[in-house]
Amino acid sequence: MVVCGDDGLAHRLTAELRGVYGEQVTLVVPPSERGVRTQVVGRARATTAALLDRVVNATVNRAGGAAAGPAGTSQVMAAAEPTEEVLGAAGVERAAALALVYDDDETNIRAALTARRLNPRLRLVLRLYNRRLGQYIEELLDQAAALATGGADGAGSDASTTVLSDADTAAPALVATAVAGTSKVVQTDGLLLRAVERTPMAGQLAQPGLATLALLSADGADNGGEQGPELLPDAAAVRAATGRGTVVLEQVSYAGPELPPARGAVAFASLFSRRLRWSLAGLAGCVLALAVALWVVTGTHPLSAFYLTLLDLFAIDDPAIGASVGRQILQLLSGLTGLLLLPVLLAAVLEALGTFRTASALRKPPRGLSGHVVLLGLGKIGTRVLTRLRELRIPVVCVESDPEARGLATARRLRVPVVLGDVTQEGVLEAAKIHRAHALLAVTSVDTTNLEAALYARSVRPDLRTVLRLYDDDFATAVYRTLRAAHPRASTRSRSVTHLAAPAFAGAMMGRQILGAIPVERHVLLFAAVDVGGHAQLEGRTVAEAFRPGAWRVLALDTAAASGGRREEPAAEEAYDDLPGSGLVWDLPDTYVLRATDRVVLAATRTGLAELLGRRPPERALLGAAGPRPPLRP
Repeated sequence: MVVCGDDGLAHRLTAELRGVYGEQVTLVVPPSERGVRTQVVGRARATTAALLDRVVNATVNRAGGAAAGPAGTSQVMAAAEPTEEVLGAAGVERAAALALVYDDDETNIRAALTARRLNPRLRLVLRLYNRRLGQYIEELLDQAAALATGGADGAGSDASTTVLSDADTAAPALVATAVAGTSKVVQTDGLLLRAVERTPMAGQLAQPGLATLALLSADGADNGGEQGPELLPDAAAVRAATGRGTVVLEQVSYAGPELPPARGAVAFASLFSRRLRWSLAGLAGCVLALAVALWVVTGTHPLSAFYLTLLDLFAIDDPAIGASVGRQILQLLSGLTGLLLLPVLLAAVLEALGTFRTASALRKPPRGLSGHVVLLGLGKIGTRVLTRLRELRIPVVCVESDPEARGLATARRLRVPVVLGDVTQEGVLEAAKIHRAHALLAVTSVDTTNLEAALYARSVRPDLRTVLRLYDDDFATAVYRTLRAAHPRASTRSRSVTHLAAPAFAGAMMGRQILGAIPVERHVLLFAAVDVGGHAQLEGRTVAEAFRPGAWRVLALDTAAASGGRREEPAAEEAYDDLPGSGLVWDLPDTYVLRATDRVVLAATRTGLAELLGRRPPERALLGAAGPRPPLRP
């Protein structure tokens, strides 16, 4: 694997590939790390080295450590730009995958075009913020690979091109942290799935979720032997594990109020203010009372009495000369009411015009709003988080200090309330109804602003769930520990975008089928989307026969991948569960036969997935943890 970048994401990605997947990595970074925070990059390098040392030590200390996988090897190259000579020296011609994660889109595109020419079968992963341009570049590079390898299908999946954005990949984890308090999530088919540890009472079984992923160690630590965690256990092992903690998979859900249904027209309540509506109602009552009084006094027909009252109200020339005193008094009162009606009608017209004029402008938080998420910052990350929150139908109130922020157009299009103002100023968070909010997501690009907002929110609501985006890992750790110590009953999380985005980039480098990875003590479970066709362990077998405890397990069936969007029933006498909002079918019957046209989502260990996909493990895995390590490539 080759990783080229100029910020902390490159170092995070290298650590992920080596520590989780055990791959050999060549890291290409600028010699002076110009344009980035040098202290953070230095800490990222130290974190990378420390993590890899822990992985190597853990592998050496475990006898027969194939379950966790071996640690990879890597080398670091210094280069100002990823030119053809630099890519050649990094071994792109012989590499399996290349990640281009520079902060500049043009640099990544230029290097990707060069790398595709050097190695048509190379798996490319690009970091681009412009998603539409990324789609065009992805199609262009895939077509170039297909032509270079002699046919539309000649390149195969190994020559795939994947365009990712750190904002897009980090947004689901940030949303899950704000909604459910965890970032250990896997995103598939529009769903957010999380791994949850459940500890039952003594002598009882833990509550099952969508699937049981692992049985935790009896003493809470991975000591090996019978005390270690049991990954992907079968039903018999789960039933026998009374009183033992489990890791189950469940969908991330939101317990607060959902968004109201969308309305095509402006409602009457939002067209006129409450005070104006009461004024109109009072005047209408006065007109009705005058009409009834005229009917009683003069004895005319009720419709004629109402008509005469309206004539008097609008000052139409019909004086009551020669009429009774009661009729003349009522005419004077009607004229006076008409004078009061004029300013009310003018105010109604102005309010209606203002409502329609601001229908496409920024909304204000409605009265009585509660259980919402306060999103601080509408930059690159905040815009993606806002879109994801609205897809989950979670009410949001945004706070932004820059009236020219890129996310304001998205907020206006989605009809999301926005408070324009500096969060450091008093009253801004109060305007966002922070005292009745479900969570605070501070994702601005300034660490101190996020910290100040979190501390102020804590003073208003000590139990508020708070999620901070902090660039510096050491700073984030210190803030997290201090806030947890000061508010032990509150949920506080500090997240780095590069830390959240690295697993997605690493999964793309391993192949498009990798959806994510979730740690279980010292082990890792991978989630992958696999086509059944071509895999003898899956094709033609039932779900029960395809399940191999400790290696892989079929979790769901992707019905959206079926031809024509239709699929036969798994079994005539058995039903299955389909989560709303997705094409994934869960709780498949054990008797369902997997067909070549099916596409399944499965959980697997690293060695199990390597065996299933036919990927030969590195030579050092066959030699064992204590065996000789292969030399670094020049």
